Amino acid sequence: MRRILTFALLALFLSADAQTDGAWTLRQCIEHAVKNNITVKQYAVRTDQQEIELNTAKNSRLPDLSASASQNWSFGRGLTAANTYTDTNTSSTSFSLGTNVPLFTGMSIPNTIELNKLNLEAATADLEKAKDDIKVQVAQAYVQILYAMELCDVARRQITIDSMHVYRLQEMYATGKASGVEVAQQEATLAQSKLTATQAENDYRMALLALSQLLELPSPEGFGIQRISADDIKVLKEYVLPLPDEVYNEAVFVKPQIKAEEFRLKGTEKNILIAKSALYPKLSFAAGLGSNYYKTSGYEAASFGRQMKNNFSQYLGFNLTVPIFNRMATRNSIRSARLNQQQQKLQLDNVRKELYKEIQQAYYNAVAARAKYESCKVAAGSNKEAFDLMSAKYEYGKANITEFNESKNNWLKAESDLVRAKYEYMYQTSLMDFYRGRELTF
Repeated sequence: MRRILTFALLALFLSADAQTDGAWTLRQCIEHAVKNNITVKQYAVRTDQQEIELNTAKNSRLPDLSASASQNWSFGRGLTAANTYTDTNTSSTSFSLGTNVPLFTGMSIPNTIELNKLNLEAATADLEKAKDDIKVQVAQAYVQILYAMELCDVARRQITIDSMHVYRLQEMYATGKASGVEVAQQEATLAQSKLTATQAENDYRMALLALSQLLELPSPEGFGIQRISADDIKVLKEYVLPLPDEVYNEAVFVKPQIKAEEFRLKGTEKNILIAKSALYPKLSFAAGLGSNYYKTSGYEAASFGRQMKNNFSQYLGFNLTVPIFNRMATRNSIRSARLNQQQQKLQLDNVRKELYKEIQQAYYNAVAARAKYESCKVAAGSNKEAFDLMSAKYEYGKANITEFNESKNNWLKAESDLVRAKYEYMYQTSLMDFYRGRELTF
């Protein structure tokens, strides 16, 4: 009897582990999610927009160039070519081309360029943070599917064992060695096992759906993940769990959310300098050329071409603007920029504290997962021994079917809990490494 059970369970394990052809690994899932997730794409667009703003700031050093043309008609009393006023109609046409070059802006332009460089660095860090977030979400969903797989395996093993016992009791009932009550009881147990398997399969499908949605797949149909053998999971002795302070001291230099806020803090210094630039004079150079045509009705006028040639003019000039009093607007802009700097310092401190809290939570979750793994390992061994003893007693008629089913269920659940504990510990240790700047992988 025990040999039959052993071979049946082994066949189930092998069939479950063999179904990995064409399945997605965690690395494949993460790479696909990072490439296709909509949130990540939105952050990528923001980075592109910041690059455009940086380019605009750099080009503000260049001279501008503009052309204009105008056509005017005047009716009624107006000035004539003889510098007298009369009731008549006039028309004029003018063309001009001009340029303006900023020479000194109180260092506003270079500081604006530096500010946009920092904003681009912050946007890039935000993009990396979005990628990190989706990686963690994918890993969590991946582990949840592994959990669901284990529950499905437990349910299938229960059905296999219960089906064998139903058949055995039916044979014994036919020979008068078992009662109809025992057969009905075992059939009810088999029905319950099938219901549990149905629920487990549904949970598995829902877990697949959740991951496929993270990957932005159109449908979970045909999608599956590569199963990780429990033997391939890191054993506790192979991993030394680092303390939170040790992890934080590494994470604070590599995590993108910290870098983003540090770039923004540096940007507030540039904002202060930009606000102070309004205190300084502004100097610009301007140049241009133009011509016009003028016609008064009732009077003879030179031709359009001749007037345009005769009226052609050019100009060069410098423009100096000295700020004297602007209703305290500049002072208040500087004060506001300094307050924004204080606010950004607080924001950086808050992000650092949040990161430390996350690392602390991950550490204690890993400690709990390790303790759970140790407990489950002991429980699995004890329940296996208890099941072996109960199987022997049941074969010799010293235990009833209820006792046997209870022992069997305890053993199967303990085995499933052990593998789930390994998966949980695997995830938590990988998360600790992830905070240290390493790849999130199992």
